[in-house]
Amino acid sequence: MGKTTDFEMERFFLALSDRTRLRILNLIGDDEICVCFFVEVLDELQPKISRHLGVLRELGIVSARKDGKWMHYRIDTPKYPHAARMLEDVRAWLKDDKEMQRDRARLVKVCCSSCLPPALNGAPLPASVVAVR
Repeated sequence: MGKTTDFEMERFFLALSDRTRLRILNLIGDDEICVCFFVEVLDELQPKISRHLGVLRELGIVSARKDGKWMHYRIDTPKYPHAARMLEDVRAWLKDDKEMQRDRARLVKVCCSSCLPPALNGAPLPASVVAVR
């Protein structure tokens, strides 16, 4: 059975099969998030987070923007319509997951703290968290 598209369906599902990548997508939500917040909230090392973000970038699920020393990530809608619908459904599902809800609450707590962790000093806060402040 031949491919009918250049979209790599297997890699797309493989990317979504990793819990850390799902947690990253959940934290991004509708925002643009600096990588330093993923490191802080997920309590993972920056190289591991960057590898996961690289997988998501290769598939067009997220895109990045550099601003000085800060690297910001946001969700991109995949160009393939079935993948776009699937990603939308997965993101909606993540909102109902208890661990994902704890991650979002931790993001808000970290961002709203009167004393940010040293690694986050000067980091731009996500827009949705700024609205909560």
